This record gives sequence, C-alpha cells and structure tokens, in this order.
Amino acid sequence: MQMERVLITGGTVLTMDRAIGDLEQGDVLVQDGRIAAVGVGLEAEGATVIDARDAIVLPGFVDTHRHTWQASLRNLASDWTLAHYFTGLHAGLSGLFRPEDTQTANLLGTLEALDSGITTLLDWSHNLNTPDHADAAIAGLRESGARAVFAHGGGAAQYQVPSDVPHPADARRIRTEHFSSDDQLVTMAMALRGPQFATKDVTTDDYRLARELGVRVTVHVGDGDWGKSRPVAWLRDVGLMGPDVTYVHCNTLGDDEIAMIADSGGTASVAADVEMQMGHGWPATGRLLDAGLRPSLSIDVCSSNGGHMFGVMRTTIGVQRALDHAAADAAGTTVDALRVTCRDVVEFATVEGARAVGLEHRIGSLTPGKDADVIVVRADDLALTPLNHPYAALVYDAHPGLVEHVLVRGRAVKRDGRLVGVDQPALRRRAEASRDHLLGEARHQPSIADACCGGTWIPAPYVP
Repeated sequence: MQMERVLITGGTVLTMDRAIGDLEQGDVLVQDGRIAAVGVGLEAEGATVIDARDAIVLPGFVDTHRHTWQASLRNLASDWTLAHYFTGLHAGLSGLFRPEDTQTANLLGTLEALDSGITTLLDWSHNLNTPDHADAAIAGLRESGARAVFAHGGGAAQYQVPSDVPHPADARRIRTEHFSSDDQLVTMAMALRGPQFATKDVTTDDYRLARELGVRVTVHVGDGDWGKSRPVAWLRDVGLMGPDVTYVHCNTLGDDEIAMIADSGGTASVAADVEMQMGHGWPATGRLLDAGLRPSLSIDVCSSNGGHMFGVMRTTIGVQRALDHAAADAAGTTVDALRVTCRDVVEFATVEGARAVGLEHRIGSLTPGKDADVIVVRADDLALTPLNHPYAALVYDAHPGLVEHVLVRGRAVKRDGRLVGVDQPALRRRAEASRDHLLGEARHQPSIADACCGGTWIPAPYVP
C-alpha cells in the first residue's frame, strides 16, 4: 500500500543524530513511512505539507516502562507509597479486571501517550490473569495506532510476593499467534519479576522462557527495600544477565551492581516521578551515568502520576541536579558545571529509549532510512517565546497541549492538535464504566472494600 508523502517545513529540527546535527530552520521529508531526507529547502511535489514554522520537530518520545492497564484508575494511587500500591493494586483491584477492562485501559493509556508525543511505549503488562486478558491488552495497543512493545507479564497470582508461581506459559501462544514477525508496529518482550519478587528457581525458569522465545527482557530491580537484596549480583552469578535486558529503577542497587549492568551491555529505565513519590529511593540517573550507562525514561504507574514525558524529563533533571548540588555542598565545594544537560534528558527520552526497547535501528532519531516517528511541538506559546534554547524549552516549558502533530511510521495519528479518528467522549464513557465496575466489585473484597475515588482511600501497607 502506497503511503502518504509528508514534508515538514521550516521548523527547528532536532534530529537527535549527532552526525547530522540540528537545524535552526529546516525540513524533514517523510516517504513510504520513513525519513527520506533532512535538510534546508527540501522540495517534494504532491506531498502533504506541515508548516512547522515557530515549532520544534523531533523524534517521538519513547516510554520504556508503563503499566498501561492502570489508566482507567488514574490518580487513585497518587497519595500512596509502594507498600500501599502493592495492597491496593496487586493484592486488590488487579484481580477484578475483566478482559474488556484491560483493553479499555490499554487503549486509553496508549492514546494518552500519543497525544503527548510518546510514539513508542513499552507496555509492562503485569495484570494478565487469563489468556483473554493478554489478547485484550494487545488489541488495545493495536487499536491505538501507536508503536508499542507488549511486555508479557504475569497476573495477580504472580504478584503475591515472594512468588513461586511461574510466568504464564501462555507467553508461547502469544509469541506464535500475535508476534511471529518482529517487523510489526506492536512487538513483544517479557516483563519478568526477577529475584526481588519471585523465587530464584522461578526466576531462572522465567529467563529461560524469554530466551527460548527470542524476545527482550525487562525486569524491576532496586526499587525500595526489595531492591536491597542484591538482585543484580545474583543474576550475574547465575549467568542471566545480557544485552537483551532492561533494568527498571535501579535506585537501591549497589554501585557495583550498576557496574555489572554496564559490563553486561544491558540498559536501564528511570521513572523519577514514581520513584520519588512511592519511596523507591533516589533516582539512579547520576549513578548510572557514572558507570557509563545512559538511561532511558519511563512513566511507570499511570494510576499515580501523569502520563507524559515532559513531566518525567523535568523531574529527572531537577532531582539529579539537586543531588549533585547537595553532594558538592556536603564536600564543601560548589558545582562548577551541570553534568546533566537539557539535551541529555531529551536524548534519554528518544535515542536511549529506542535502545532500551531494542529498536534503535528503527526509531529514536530523525536519521534518513529510519521509520518516521516524528512529533511537531508548537513553540509560539508565550511560555516558549522567544525560542532561545529548544532543548530547554522541551524540558522546562513544554506540555502535551503544545504537541501539534504526531506521525507513527509516517502516518498521522495527531493532526493540528487533535488525535485522528478518535471518539474521545465515547472512550471516556468506556473508561468511567470500567472504573465504576472495578470499584463496585471491590466492595465485596474485605481488604479493599473502602476503595473509592476522591483521594480518601489509602490501602493498608502490604506485608510480604
């Protein structure tokens, strides 16, 4: 099928490809779903033209770890710690989800991501109580039109930790039925619990299954007290590490464990907003950089924090700069130069995100030949005018309402500030009905019988 040619003209082009560089005023030509050219004064007869004057053009953001199934429960967990979250979600509401609840949430959460300029998300899908739930989760991702990595996790039974319940063998069916090709817009990974949350025998079997299926692994490590058990050292000792693994959080890992990740060729995902709120420990951005690891960024628990990359970039840079200033002050000195720049953080959200999901050959930069996952962010807003430092404008000033155009593999999914072909009122009604069903069912569960909206419900802390 012939795809639309698109010429994006006159924008401030941040290619995120250091070999090409940035253009103060340039053009991007999209043809057959790919970046055909980046330059000045490009021409393309018959192409659809996007006027990007007074706008920033860059690759779509990549969210490397999002529990998308929680989107319909937005903000219920905003005043919870990690221990509250385990009780309220994993030991509570998660077991009440019907497949249609999962599909609705995945569609809602993925469209929310697209609307804010996230063109790729890794759906860390750890509420797959039945094969039907897995099918529904995939259907929601595909319906959205986004690029996504479906990271097959367990269900409620696997998250009564510490768990001796193996990863669902249904992952084999999912790989065969849905992901026989790796050249799809939605691809597969495995979301494993690892030694923090599962027994070591189960962890070994889970990794073996992922390697058998030939998919990447994403695993939580170093979050809160659970992360102080030296999980990465154990993974290294039993030979389970490798360049096919992304390590999420890393807050309470030892410095030597972070070095082990770097030595293995693995990647890391920082979720600074949730980590600061729920008590995972200080975001590991600086410690990862010290070990030679450039992290990716993630939203994480969308039942708690906002679902856009602008907020996460802002938290990531602010916290790390504060930690660096505090360390210098404790040593009786001052910071002479900020080591994490605004460009660094935008790279974390694009180039490094692509690397962490194994798609750096397809996305993450506006490099000719790569897929055309492109966003256009208005810079004519008073908060960004005049545009003196485009990277800083994205990190410190921008918000989802300024995302004007979004292309995924060359197809417009957002145009002139509106998602294309989305009945937002109908989707909102679906999400509200799903939420009401879940909270209604919670009344019959003693541990979460007081579940409600409004911010008054704080579950009892989880006790392993």
